[in-house]
Amino acid sequence: MASVLVVEDDQFVRSALIRHLSEASHTVRSVGTALEALREVAHFRFDVVILDLGLPDLDGAEALKMLRGITDVPVIIATARDDEAEIVRLLNDGADDYLTKPFSVEHLSARMAAVLRRARASAGEAPPSRELRVGGLAIDPLRRQAALDGTALDLTRREFDLLAFLAGRPGVVVSRKELLAEVWQQSYGDDQTIDVHLSWLRRKLGETAARPRYLHTLRGVGVKLEPPAGAGEFQP
Repeated sequence: MASVLVVEDDQFVRSALIRHLSEASHTVRSVGTALEALREVAHFRFDVVILDLGLPDLDGAEALKMLRGITDVPVIIATARDDEAEIVRLLNDGADDYLTKPFSVEHLSARMAAVLRRARASAGEAPPSRELRVGGLAIDPLRRQAALDGTALDLTRREFDLLAFLAGRPGVVVSRKELLAEVWQQSYGDDQTIDVHLSWLRRKLGETAARPRYLHTLRGVGVKLEPPAGAGEFQP
C-alpha cells in the first residue's frame, strides 16, 4: 500500500478522498493549502501526491513547480479545468498524470496504481552502465545527464527517460504502445501524453516534427531516434 498526500481545499472532496484511500489501506495525510503541502513533503516521505489546482493560497500549477524543486514524488493533478494547453503545461512542469473532476474512485485507483507501478519500476531497475551516443547526442543513464554537441540538455525526468529509451534502440521504430509500457509503465493511456513529451523533447533538441533531425515519427507506426544524415553511426 502507499503513503498518499492529498492536497485539496474543498472539505467535502477532501473527506471523500481520505475515506476512499483509507478504505483501500493507504496511509493518508491531507492539507488544504500549497504551503502546507510543501511543508509536508519536506518533512515526510510520500509515494504519491494528489494535487488540486484551485488552492486558496497559491495556484496548484505554481505549487507543482515548487514541489518539483524539492522532490521527485509522483504527482497526480486533480482539477476541474479541462483546457488542453494547461494540461500540456502541467505535464511539462512535472505532473505524472491528471484527472478531470468529477472522477470516480475506480478511475483514481487505476491512475494511482499506474503511477505507483512506474515509480517502483524506475526505482527497482538498474540503468545501463554505459554511455549512449547517437550522432551528437551523449546520454549517461547512471548520472541521468544528456548533452547535444557538448552542450548539456535541461530535461525533465520523463523527457530523459524517453530519450534514453529511444537512444538505446537507435534506428528502431518504437510503437506508442511500447513507449507507454516501457517508459510510462502502463498498458494503456492517452497518446497525447507521449506527443506532449516528444514535442518538448524535439524543442530541446533544436528540431520540429516538420523538420526532424533526431526524432522521426512514422504516422500510425511509432517513433525512432537516429543520427542526422552524415552525423555517423551509433556508438556504444
